[in-house]
Amino acid sequence: MRVTFPSLAAALLMSVPAAQAADYAAPVPAYRPPVQPLSIVSEFRIGGSAQDPGSNEKNTANVNGELLFAKPNLGLDRFWSYFVPRPTLGGSYNVDGRTSYAYLGATWTFDITDRIFLEGFFGAGFHNGFTGPKLYVPKTFNSLGCSPLFREGASLGFRLNEHWSVMATIEHMSNAGLCVENRGLTNFGGKVSYTF
Repeated sequence: MRVTFPSLAAALLMSVPAAQAADYAAPVPAYRPPVQPLSIVSEFRIGGSAQDPGSNEKNTANVNGELLFAKPNLGLDRFWSYFVPRPTLGGSYNVDGRTSYAYLGATWTFDITDRIFLEGFFGAGFHNGFTGPKLYVPKTFNSLGCSPLFREGASLGFRLNEHWSVMATIEHMSNAGLCVENRGLTNFGGKVSYTF
């Protein structure tokens, strides 16, 4: 078989793209963290609590609702991201007409296992209870001194699945001795949570 110059040139030209494809591997993309859902709200909670069982407001109950917002994305690894809190907004309504309140602050969540977690909250609580000297406070109310108050809370939770959790909670509100009276409120209860 006779090979002519035109047929040899055509064969060489056809082999160039194949050779280039073999020589140049596809570029490897740089590592990127998983994409987070574009949602402002992280979690919604509803629950109830017994109002300060050892105080003048004992034997009363609260209904509680809470909204947790997404953590700011700071590009931290899993360990350091535990120390970044979620902004939190909530409220507690006393169904027996005692002190009700709204609060805002920050919630830190720490996983113990895949299902069990601990939480801490710190922020401010704004209430409709009684302030001022105890002498002028009705016997069925606590002397809260002033408003707003510091609010601290803790929860032990269990994840039922990727969306639903249950929690046992304790919360305390007081003014740390900065006002005339400082009886405060310490409530015990539970919550059900839905994670978006």
